[in-house]
Amino acid sequence: MTARSEDTGAAPAVERGANALLEVEGLHAGYGHVRVLHDLTFSAGEGEIVAILGPNGAGKTTTLRAVSGEIRPRGRIRFGGEDITGRPPEALVRLGVAHVPEGRGTFTGFSVEENLLLGGYTLGRGELRERVEHCWSLFPELRERRSQRAASLSGGEQQMLAIARALMRPPRLLLLDEPSLGLAPLVTRRVFDVLRRIRAEDGTTLVIVEQNANLVLGFADRAYVLESGRISLSGTAAELRERDDVRRSYLGY
Repeated sequence: MTARSEDTGAAPAVERGANALLEVEGLHAGYGHVRVLHDLTFSAGEGEIVAILGPNGAGKTTTLRAVSGEIRPRGRIRFGGEDITGRPPEALVRLGVAHVPEGRGTFTGFSVEENLLLGGYTLGRGELRERVEHCWSLFPELRERRSQRAASLSGGEQQMLAIARALMRPPRLLLLDEPSLGLAPLVTRRVFDVLRRIRAEDGTTLVIVEQNANLVLGFADRAYVLESGRISLSGTAAELRERDDVRRSYLGY
């Protein structure tokens, strides 16, 4: 396990090799004159589940927004070995990067089915219908509500719809910001079961920002702890669960 040291200032190394899908090096990002991320370095391998933990204001959402092209960072972001730093979200979606933002991210004035069709608008008609059927198979609840406006769905159903819409163009990398936020435990389990399924069946790489550290450390392969825009700890999820400082700060025991 790697811990950033105040004495050395050494950042966690990127795991390079054939299985490195996402590589982020020396990332700096913020809003206007406010710097949020400072020299951030992390990675996610092919088919890996990586969690990003940290207190409110640590820069977790900003990290996902920088990777997905919603804000323009400094540093370097590679996806499948290709430099994608600063590319707009539309270009990254075509490459296979999907982002489910905090707050669901659905078109509330459109129906459930219309949301899915919008998510796959660049697909051919046959593939589009195949992807819609695939999403119905993942979330049968949505099929039953296909004609309802997204605004009329429960919070859990809206989260399911946001994930389903992101899956319409099959992503190689799925970025999720607080997928359990505001959900009942049963619905949270349902959502994470689907995330586990798409990793197993499609080999999708997942990078998850999550406040529920106990949940995500039992789900992820590796994790990073972000504090004040810098990575303070990294390691396997099992290793971080065993650290006393992580347990006190994030696991509540």
